[in-house]
Amino acid sequence: MDVTEFQVGQEKLYFSALMDFANREVIAYNFSTRPKFSLVKKMLAQGLIRLKPTECPIIHSDQGVLYGSAEWVKMLEGKAVQSMSRRGNCYDNAVIESFFVILKSECFYSQTYHSIAELQAEIEEYLS
Repeated sequence: MDVTEFQVGQEKLYFSALMDFANREVIAYNFSTRPKFSLVKKMLAQGLIRLKPTECPIIHSDQGVLYGSAEWVKMLEGKAVQSMSRRGNCYDNAVIESFFVILKSECFYSQTYHSIAELQAEIEEYLS
């Protein structure tokens, strides 16, 4: 999981995605105009709801401030194993980073958007 930023005019849109690394499916995501904890909290809650009682996945992220809070750790407690990239090593999170590169090249760089709502709708269409 990770967060990426898009800029449309003077506005920014943050997109947080939780991906199943086994099949590269985005299983939960959320958007926000600010990179706040609520962005990843809602996305994680969506992902955890999908779990069967016997499942306990590894939730991998970078060491960003959004993933180090006590509330984040509490959300994962008993439901998932937390894994974090090594400090300063982007290769540990390469799968989601690669997804963001592809998403941006296919949906963002080749288009002109007039609002973040328009971009958000395009990303949601891309994911469906």
